Amino acid sequence: MITAPSIILCAPQLGENIGAAARAMKNFGLSDLRLVAPRDGWPNERADAMAAGAVDVVASARLFETLHDALADLNLVYATTARERGITKELLTPAEAAKRLRAAAAHGDKTGILFGNERAGLDNDDISLCDAVITIPTAEFSSLNLGQAVLLSGYEWFRQADATPAARTEHSPFHRKPTRQEMFQLFDHLEGELMKSGFLYPPDKQPPMIRAIRATLHRARLTNLEVQTLRGMIVALVKGKHRVKKD
Repeated sequence: MITAPSIILCAPQLGENIGAAARAMKNFGLSDLRLVAPRDGWPNERADAMAAGAVDVVASARLFETLHDALADLNLVYATTARERGITKELLTPAEAAKRLRAAAAHGDKTGILFGNERAGLDNDDISLCDAVITIPTAEFSSLNLGQAVLLSGYEWFRQADATPAARTEHSPFHRKPTRQEMFQLFDHLEGELMKSGFLYPPDKQPPMIRAIRATLHRARLTNLEVQTLRGMIVALVKGKHRVKKD
């Protein structure tokens, strides 16, 4: 089983931001929260309040006096920063970092992502302890709050193994796909009324027109309720039911 990265917050200031980071972690399957010398002490009630459904992540957070101690057991660590630091380090996008973290974890390495405090971020000495730097691309304003930065990094980690389809249609559990018989009945009903109305004319054009109509209905991926609704609409149009009364 692949072990998710530890999230290390170096000298975080506000309990609310620690709680927001914990909540972001919970969203994407991260659980090991490490705190290095939080400014307002620990535990922090404001962190609990902000964490909402992720109080367990806050409760199990580990407290460290120094960054060296927090990183000591990790094999691969990436630092996050939004600023050029003038040091030679490989810069990774969150997506590339997540890919490498997963590859390392698959080989049994313990990994981590390091975040600086809200005011100044990480300094060069902090970054020097890490293997590479993650920089989150932004349009113009590069500063993100701590919770947002953890959220984006956690999302990319989760996305690397996520099997959610790129697109899908969700139906109510009370609706089902129509049977072939229900679709055949819709075809017969619609085509019969179109024939009576003169729409399917001339006769030699009828087969391709009917195939086009059926293809359109198939692409719509109708539910059984939608099939029934369409048949009701056909009846209403033919018989003039539910006409709007004019004053």
